[in-house]
Amino acid sequence: MTESKWIDISQPLTNDMAHFPGDTPFDYSLTYSIEQTGSVNVGQMTGSLHTGTHIDAPFHYDPKGRTIDELDLNLAIGKVIVINVSHVEKITSETLQGFDFKGISRVLLHTSLPNNPKHFPDKMPDLDPSVASHLNEKGVKLIGVDMPSVDAPDSKDLATHHALYDNGIFILENLMLDHVSPGEYELIAVPLAIAGADASPVRAVLRPLT
Repeated sequence: MTESKWIDISQPLTNDMAHFPGDTPFDYSLTYSIEQTGSVNVGQMTGSLHTGTHIDAPFHYDPKGRTIDELDLNLAIGKVIVINVSHVEKITSETLQGFDFKGISRVLLHTSLPNNPKHFPDKMPDLDPSVASHLNEKGVKLIGVDMPSVDAPDSKDLATHHALYDNGIFILENLMLDHVSPGEYELIAVPLAIAGADASPVRAVLRPLT
């Protein structure tokens, strides 16, 4: 029996990728080339920790919250369900009614926002805070979205971030799901152990379970 292949659902980190308005853009460059060192290329990178596909730590929106290096890695590894909610522009608890979450603690939402890492969206689907308590009742501990944020870019109260946090649900953002069919998968989206950090880029991958 042939083992299912892993599907990459993370945004490539490129120097021309979009970034949150006002945030630090991503940049990779060579510090030293083989011509200079005689043996190796050595690169460097700069950029926001919220660039591309990333996991938010509670410290991002709560000064007393856990930092990225303090998160349980098991949150980002294991069985996940991909749900297509691209038929609505406002995602509420009612939108998620009818889906079977039995045995599922991770959910990825494929929204109506097209995957375009080089363009920061002018408008995004609205993820209503009501989804938090609904998912908590189902035992969900991680939610992933194919949007730069679970809140609107101009939000100051970050109502959905806080609602998810209050319900013990962690946040994975900027996924690439346009090429992924709904269903159950195995997920790996492990953050880097950056001491004291508010977020971390991840290489998110899926493998079909059925």
